[in-house]
Amino acid sequence: MNRRALAVVLASVALLAAALLVGVPLEGDRGDFILWQLRVPRILVGALVGGTLALVGACFQTLFQNPLATESTVGTTAGSTLGALAALAIDVPAFGSFPALFGASFAGALLASLVVFLVAASGRARMGDVLLAGIAVSVATGALSMGLQYVADSRALVAAARWSLGQLPQVGYTGVAILLPIMLPVWIGLLLLTRALRTFSFGDELAHARGVDVTRLRMLVLGLGSLAVAGTVAWCGPIAFVGLLVPHLVRLAAGPHLGRLLPLSLIGGAGFLVACDAVARSLVPGRELPVGVVTATLGAPGLVLLLVRSGKNRAG
Repeated sequence: MNRRALAVVLASVALLAAALLVGVPLEGDRGDFILWQLRVPRILVGALVGGTLALVGACFQTLFQNPLATESTVGTTAGSTLGALAALAIDVPAFGSFPALFGASFAGALLASLVVFLVAASGRARMGDVLLAGIAVSVATGALSMGLQYVADSRALVAAARWSLGQLPQVGYTGVAILLPIMLPVWIGLLLLTRALRTFSFGDELAHARGVDVTRLRMLVLGLGSLAVAGTVAWCGPIAFVGLLVPHLVRLAAGPHLGRLLPLSLIGGAGFLVACDAVARSLVPGRELPVGVVTATLGAPGLVLLLVRSGKNRAG
């Protein structure tokens, strides 16, 4: 591990540790409850979700061969959100449970990803076309999501509105117990595909020549990515732009080599989302902002900067 990679790891660990100190002072028995039943579970869930979204974003950028392609910009998050909202809007107790939300989220995420994937795999799409296809999918699913909320009854509407902002509050370790069995296989699967993705990044023909099953690779990455996004959306709601910002920050800090980029995105995403959540908890005294608001506030200008940078690189 070189010094830059070590710096990313140490910065992420520092952010995770600092988040423990943000918020209500930890004093007495009440402090013990806040620390071990509220703050630590919240940080653990934030680390699971942030690391997963950043890793999926880095893999999607390689798969679509587009630095702006992430689960947010190619429509995966929007499709997953639509699926979960459909389950919430039904307002049947069984459909508000995590298994139902997860199943509906996964179906929506996979369908949206496949639509954009078909555009990217057509061979005629330019780099900007993939992003435009993702935006079109996101707009379409967003409109359908608004329609679902409009026709839902008041109780389902309140639940959907609160959920759709993206939040991390936890009481106890239920969220960790639910998400870890989903996220851990996704991490292992995507990291095991590092060599194949590195070969694929040089082009389909070279990948085929070196024995990479490109179709299988694409389906594995899309399937694992959709599974991960479905888990995060079903439990926390949609949290956008983590998969866009973190891989680019890691590239700036440690270089573009996939052998470093993927694991460091996983580690950096954990620290990034936990830090955003700490900001959300402390920005407005006496109240908490949803962490999705903070990531969107950072991600929107970040996306504009990356678009401008890409345009300058093409012009040069």
